[in-house]
Amino acid sequence: MKLQSIAKKIRKPMTSNTDISPLFYTRWSPRAMSGESIPKEELLPLFEAARWAPSSYNNQPWRFIIATGEQKEKCMDFLIDFNKQWCKNAAALIIILSAKNFTHNNQPAQTHSFDTGAAWMSLALEGARRNLVVHGMQGFDYDKVKQTLQIPDTYQVEAMCAIGKFAKKSVLPKDMQDKEKPSGRKEVSEFVNWEGKFEWG
Repeated sequence: MKLQSIAKKIRKPMTSNTDISPLFYTRWSPRAMSGESIPKEELLPLFEAARWAPSSYNNQPWRFIIATGEQKEKCMDFLIDFNKQWCKNAAALIIILSAKNFTHNNQPAQTHSFDTGAAWMSLALEGARRNLVVHGMQGFDYDKVKQTLQIPDTYQVEAMCAIGKFAKKSVLPKDMQDKEKPSGRKEVSEFVNWEGKFEWG
């Protein structure tokens, strides 16, 4: 069975309660990757999708540091041990940053993280559309990233993600294989209040 077919088979059970694009509920975050490289021209559309994300004052605060080949191996040192086990088969590791200030007046941009999250989601959805693994994570040493890459304090390290080609879960350590499936979601009623008030604990 082709790996693309495996990806579709795993996604198939996921359903939505209302009529939305399947792209939203079939996107997930697998860890099994083949170790194959992905050329720049195949990665570029993911960042083109991120380019069109909305942002306050159209500030576009997101920044992506892309590490492939030897650079990826250096970035592996940032990861916690758990993530090193599966990220070794990624084609690329991406460090996601946001600029804290607006470019037009250098004043604090309160929504820089929010806006960068929108760009990340755009990237992840385009990756899913192209049957690529795109897995975001916080399991890395944020301070080490800042120090090693000499990132100034005017930027915030938000997250990392791994991008790669889909593989069978057998490439993963056994303790990860059972978790290699899409996760469920809360019901809308658990995170939406229709009465204009705060009601969560």
